[in-house]
Amino acid sequence: MKLKKKYKKKLMILIVLVLLVCLGYLIWKNMNTGSNKNTQEAKVVSKIDKYGYKLKDNKTKAYKKMFKELEEILNVEEVDEEQYVKKITEMFVYDFYSLDDKMAKTDIGGVDFVLPDEVADFLKNAQNTYYKYVENNIYGNRNQSLPVVDKVEVTGVEQTPFAYGTSTDEKAYKVTATWSYTSQEFASYQTSATLVFVHDGNKLSLVELQ
Repeated sequence: MKLKKKYKKKLMILIVLVLLVCLGYLIWKNMNTGSNKNTQEAKVVSKIDKYGYKLKDNKTKAYKKMFKELEEILNVEEVDEEQYVKKITEMFVYDFYSLDDKMAKTDIGGVDFVLPDEVADFLKNAQNTYYKYVENNIYGNRNQSLPVVDKVEVTGVEQTPFAYGTSTDEKAYKVTATWSYTSQEFASYQTSATLVFVHDGNKLSLVELQ
């Protein structure tokens, strides 16, 4: 017995709706699987407990090497502060000015070395300036050319009184540094800076970046 036209029409509509629901589910599942894969929280793989520094597994090979060198500088009975400030300057410059490994404009590098009271302003300024045009890469499909710092050279270190907030550090460190990028495409980007670090307990923390 042949189906009536009206019944056939309803059956076709039902089939199309089922197919659309299935297709929608597959798309949703694929998007969420990609999201979970790319946005899962990075794991801490090494720590310098006395100073609160942490190394996460999403850092580059170059940064991991610098972290190991920082460990060696700090894990001694009497720390050489000049070597300490030189190394964190190198690490800050590399992490802050390298954008290619950042997931979005809110993924700011170098925060570990910033004085806690200054972090909020530091993040805000970075997002509105150097990180402003970093595209989102949560799903790993970003097609944007971004800089990676190559070599960092500390060109000067001096101790000087420095006032910040309501405090003054009589022996703050003023450090000058220059750097290059792995590609000449970014030769016009910033390649030098002056950084000021103050004593924050047993740590040295960044309070000014010019």
